[in-house]
Amino acid sequence: MERTFKTNAKCAGCVAKIGEKLNHTPGITEWSIDLTNPNRTLLINSSLTDNEIITLVSEAGFKAEKLA
Repeated sequence: MERTFKTNAKCAGCVAKIGEKLNHTPGITEWSIDLTNPNRTLLINSSLTDNEIITLVSEAGFKAEKLA
């Protein structure tokens, strides 16, 4: 299921740190972060819950907030 989250990632290094968490998590099939968008949106395809995704991003040292 595809979902969108607002993040506080600022650069490619931030994206890489988040990626270290997301790339090694079962249940995530695809993800990307759009740094050109003011919300720095994380678009993710995953069977995980919203809270699980927010926790993973938080463990990487960043914030994520579900967008409607």
